[in-house]
Amino acid sequence: MSMVMERSWLLTKLAWSGVAGPVSSNRNILNRIWGRRWLVLSIAVLLAALVLWDSANPWHGLLIFAMIVAATGTIPSTGGHDGSIQPTLPEGGGKPSFDDLVMAIPDPVIVLDSELAVRYFNRRARDIVPNLRISEALTYALRVPELIDAIRSALDTGASRQIEYSERVPIDRVIEAQISTIAGENGRTAFVVIVLRDVTQRHRVEQMRVDFVANASHELRTPLASLLGFVETLQGPARNDAAAREKFLDIMRSQANRMSRLIDDLLSLSRIELNAHVQPDKPVELGAVVGHVADTLGPLAQDRSVTLSVDKRVPMLEVRGERDELIRVFENLVENAIKYGASGGKVEVTLDSQPKPQGKGREAVVTVRDYGPGIEAEHVPRLTERFYRVDAAKSREKGGTGLGLAIVKHIVARHRGRLGIESVPGESTVFSVRIDQID
Repeated sequence: MSMVMERSWLLTKLAWSGVAGPVSSNRNILNRIWGRRWLVLSIAVLLAALVLWDSANPWHGLLIFAMIVAATGTIPSTGGHDGSIQPTLPEGGGKPSFDDLVMAIPDPVIVLDSELAVRYFNRRARDIVPNLRISEALTYALRVPELIDAIRSALDTGASRQIEYSERVPIDRVIEAQISTIAGENGRTAFVVIVLRDVTQRHRVEQMRVDFVANASHELRTPLASLLGFVETLQGPARNDAAAREKFLDIMRSQANRMSRLIDDLLSLSRIELNAHVQPDKPVELGAVVGHVADTLGPLAQDRSVTLSVDKRVPMLEVRGERDELIRVFENLVENAIKYGASGGKVEVTLDSQPKPQGKGREAVVTVRDYGPGIEAEHVPRLTERFYRVDAAKSREKGGTGLGLAIVKHIVARHRGRLGIESVPGESTVFSVRIDQID
């Protein structure tokens, strides 16, 4: 009999193994037993074999079996080896368990007790707090004083809180934490539920919007102030001065044109960004596009004493795209090369076809090279930012809006292409556009 009891005790331990953890109050006992039916059946067979083998009292075996079944039904399942929750789907269309609900939430969720020990968390929580462990204090895994203070405040008051905190390691990001409380039987806070959300992208977009409005306002304010100044002069001291009037009207026209170009570029950029997710699908022959651009900008090159040449190394170079947008790309690149690289005396545009880096298909490559002063290396990565200028005064003097290369970048991205920039100070600057070629 002692041997039967000893082996039965081992079986009872087996039924308890792997089920230590917080109890889920809304899980039905019968569902638990049914979920472990194969374990219960195996234990019953083993007990029957032990009773027959040791000739023990079958009522003792039945009593031990009943104890094991009771333990199986009252002890809940818990997480796996890493401490996270492993959900059990309800049988027969029953209500989902607390574990299942937490696991289904797409945002990271952490549940703490009143001592700030971790009681539950879903898999997403590990993405933001990788060192979480069940029954360990949250402060071991997350050292954010403002978050801990907010959790303690929620514990004391029972009120929900929302805070944002920044992280610098392993990456620079901003996390939003929603903190809610669950009251216990005595009315005091028993659990704290924390829902985390990565809002880094939202902050970056907001910062971009603020910077964009500030830069656009600044760019418009300068010519507007100039216009107002000349208007006041013409209304006052230069009212009857015909020569001054002609001079000032020319300057006012230039400033008005600058504002018009800026507004046009802003509207163009907005339209391009609005359709950035839609890839153009009309066939466009790049040779014809570049030829049109060369004809259009030929007079400008002649005025700046710049030789503009086009080298078509392939007879046909078709891509899927939007013709007007591609004309805008090469107009901006060639015009910049003529204006800022005029000291080199020539601008070369080359059209070629090259194998794609992946080895499948070919891509059209259009390069625009000038032989001007070049660009210092620290400026190259920022050239396509809105309103970024290497030399702001020189750019405004030449009528630039600071949006040309930003427009180029967004159009090339919409065409699923790549924009490359290479520059050697004192020698040359090369812009290259690569777009998949139609076979």
